[in-house]
Amino acid sequence: MDVVGDRWSILLLREAYYGTRRFDEFQYYLGVAPNILSTRLKKFVDVGMMTRVPLPEHGGRYEYVLTKKGRDFFPTYLALKKWGDDWLAEPEGPQVVFKDRISGRPVEYPPLLSARGEPLQLEDIEIVPGSGAVPFNRKRFGGQASHDIMVGPKRDRGVRSKSRKK
Repeated sequence: MDVVGDRWSILLLREAYYGTRRFDEFQYYLGVAPNILSTRLKKFVDVGMMTRVPLPEHGGRYEYVLTKKGRDFFPTYLALKKWGDDWLAEPEGPQVVFKDRISGRPVEYPPLLSARGEPLQLEDIEIVPGSGAVPFNRKRFGGQASHDIMVGPKRDRGVRSKSRKK
């Protein structure tokens, strides 16, 4: 949540997924104040979701390019967009639709499935502490950390919160 947990960060990522790369373009499409945009772009560069690349034709100007880490957030963005399209879109439909470049068909959002292959419901899950659980979460979710369940890559994940409620 420290990285993407605010409106401007999600909207900035949306624009990056749409192909926006330059500060003035982000500002134009988002209508965001320059100080807010500058802060969010710096944060994304600092945590490795974007990189700042000099523009050869404009000395001192840069473009912001998604890194692998930033591109890997795209499915999460799609899940948020799907929820918005399902629950908040106007009756005419969503503002933007993603299409497969080769087939031209709209991107399908596969349902999350339980281990039994059925659509996942909140009641189907059990929350257990992961291998990186802090003592607070080990106690909260059942004592010993589950070392047989590894979620995500085992490397530096960027911003770490000092909060005990991760």
